[in-house]
Amino acid sequence: MGLNTHSKQDLEDFKSYIIVERNFSAHTAKAYCADILDYLIWIGEQSCEEVNFAKVREYLHFIQKFNYKKTTIARKIASIRTFYKFLYRERKIDSNPAMNLNSPKRGKNLPKFLSTDEIEQILNNVKIETPAGYRNRAILELLWATGMRVSELSGLNFGDLNLANNEIRVFGKGAKERIILVTNRAKNYLERYIETARPLIPKGYTIEEPNENSPVFINNTGYRLQTKTIRNVINDVVEKIALPKKVTPHMFRHSFATHLIENGADLRIVQELLGHASISNTQIYTHVSTQHLKDVYNEAHPRA
Repeated sequence: MGLNTHSKQDLEDFKSYIIVERNFSAHTAKAYCADILDYLIWIGEQSCEEVNFAKVREYLHFIQKFNYKKTTIARKIASIRTFYKFLYRERKIDSNPAMNLNSPKRGKNLPKFLSTDEIEQILNNVKIETPAGYRNRAILELLWATGMRVSELSGLNFGDLNLANNEIRVFGKGAKERIILVTNRAKNYLERYIETARPLIPKGYTIEEPNENSPVFINNTGYRLQTKTIRNVINDVVEKIALPKKVTPHMFRHSFATHLIENGADLRIVQELLGHASISNTQIYTHVSTQHLKDVYNEAHPRA
């Protein structure tokens, strides 16, 4: 099976649409385009204009044998729906064969989070004797203090910092701008990193005096630090202290939100700080907090 000329063009146009017009993140756009590429390869020489609802359902039946997670199936269905909605809008098809597709019900998996003690244990075991080590400590302090996504942290430029007011501007999903607050402790680590550690990180490379568009966090060649490096930093520390759980950068975000709600923060404020488009995305943390209370109760009460 191969892609016909029309399908290749449709995919390119769709990619431009979701990135430029819909402001999809690079990660989401890549996933959607991969989903549509798989689908177009499957339909082969058949054009999108010839596909009907039964054909789309046949494809969904086909991918069931790969035992994808429900979340992956749901995303693939969303990709196909968005793709055909785009084709219909552009009048490349007369009717939308994916209009009535239903996504599988997702399981209510509560996000995992770290206790305050676990986070402090991680932070205190980051080696800060080297410039890169001090950078890593500043990064983890920021993740914990702000709840920002690791991609948002990687994308920070000097023009986004307003440390005099303990504020940082970030660009979240869909390039949506928001202001997040920084604790004095995280700000102090960040300021010391910028003043002393950052100029020493590039080994054998000369870096220019930072301007508004310069990346805040850099690697040893002076270029923007990538999210993979941040994940590796966390993995190394967790392995070192033998923490009995898998820890990801996103768990710092989950922990930030969970602890705020546990301590009485208003749900709308947490939504704003996290950059959630819908309050329903933030409400999951109330369930996490409630479940945590139940776990503590069951462990502590003598008759539980």
